[in-house]
Amino acid sequence: MSPHQNGCARSPTVPAAKLAVNPTLTLLAVKWKNLADFFDDQAGGNPPDKAPTHVMTWRDPQSGQLVCREALEADLLALKIAVEQIEPREAARLGQVTLGNIQAVVDQAIARGILLSPDSRIRRPVNAQDAKQPEIQPFLAADIFTLQWHVTQACDLHCKHCYDRSSRVSLPLEQARAVLDDFYDFCRRMYVRGQISLSGGNPMLYPHLEELYRGAHQLGFGIAILGNPTPVDELRRLVEIVPPLFFQISLEGLEAHNDYIRGSGHFRRSLAFLDDLRELGIYSMVMLTLTRDNLDQVLPLADLLNGRADAFNFNRLAAVGEGAGLLMPTKKEFKTFLHDYQKAAESNPILGFKDNLFNLINRDGGDGLMGGCTGFGCGAAFNFLSLLPDGEVHACRKFPSLIGKVQESGLYDIYHGKEAARYRVGSRACFDCELNLVCRGCLAVAYSQGLDIFAEKDPFCDYIPSSPAG
Repeated sequence: MSPHQNGCARSPTVPAAKLAVNPTLTLLAVKWKNLADFFDDQAGGNPPDKAPTHVMTWRDPQSGQLVCREALEADLLALKIAVEQIEPREAARLGQVTLGNIQAVVDQAIARGILLSPDSRIRRPVNAQDAKQPEIQPFLAADIFTLQWHVTQACDLHCKHCYDRSSRVSLPLEQARAVLDDFYDFCRRMYVRGQISLSGGNPMLYPHLEELYRGAHQLGFGIAILGNPTPVDELRRLVEIVPPLFFQISLEGLEAHNDYIRGSGHFRRSLAFLDDLRELGIYSMVMLTLTRDNLDQVLPLADLLNGRADAFNFNRLAAVGEGAGLLMPTKKEFKTFLHDYQKAAESNPILGFKDNLFNLINRDGGDGLMGGCTGFGCGAAFNFLSLLPDGEVHACRKFPSLIGKVQESGLYDIYHGKEAARYRVGSRACFDCELNLVCRGCLAVAYSQGLDIFAEKDPFCDYIPSSPAG
């Protein structure tokens, strides 16, 4: 499962004018409470109580099952917003609540099938070949969009594979708040739910983190943190606002190798921090950067983390920045590793499948396809953008892929610009492959090997398409 998603599927952030009431819904005013309990085996059979209320009936848009229950205040508010086309910001102002509160009410009504929302506009173009593959259909459209926001370059570590140690000045707080509003408007226009993954450097060193975190929550965004082991008291202050969707840290192998890469004592601090996350009830993820030197330590590390972390994934080294001095495994070593990893996952539930090239061995073995890096193959400028501390927007943080600046353009215009579109289309070498929509390899790895990422494929890919695109 991708760290950009973490299984947290949510309803789209939709303008009120685009919401529709389920056409099968009927709302009745009645004089007795608990009447709907007679139609619900799970309701507990509460006796009727003479008091005015409303009863709703509708057919679930997914299952077609008839639902009958008493209307909650939140249901009635959601219906009012949709019928009267009240913009969420205005509803929040009138109700003197946060925009996130209003969005939660609308999301819940969509999830229950009371309201219907338009389809996401984050959608892959479909060719004739794609249309013939039912297994590809779940990967054509995303209903969550992730902004990975590197809020600061400040870091308490100096890792040997760091891809960017350049000096970048963080946006002032007011500009950062404006980015939050801009991202909210982007999500509304694209009919998706927004998630913000706060990263760095170490995002916990950003001086305005708490204000930014609270602002993101008030707008209804899911929030994740990609950082370093943190004093638990600092983390508790964020949890009091809202628990993060997950907290991701990095380990690079067993203790000796990890501390060689990330600094003395980092390994033990990380294990203690994972215990802190578990105590706070926060979903924990561990990420490893795969090199030739730690290839044989991945599975032993995963065994050590089983029961301590909730998920473990790896990224292949993008040999840029200071990481240019490290070695990648050979193609043969990597493919053998993928098979060993997949076998180990049968008994270790924390092992995740983030590398797009797992689809190669899945197809060879007749197994089902998986979404890889961001749930949709390479998500660069598709369901994912990277925002750097100084306002630069990149298709992917792991290599230079500038597509705009928030000081000059809104995220909506940046996303629909020509530069972003090039990364969404990907490499011409992948166009004829039936795995294109769930794979496309890794652009950062290809870039780091001096390849033309728009013409050549991932250097670790040896897959030959079974048929040309239709």
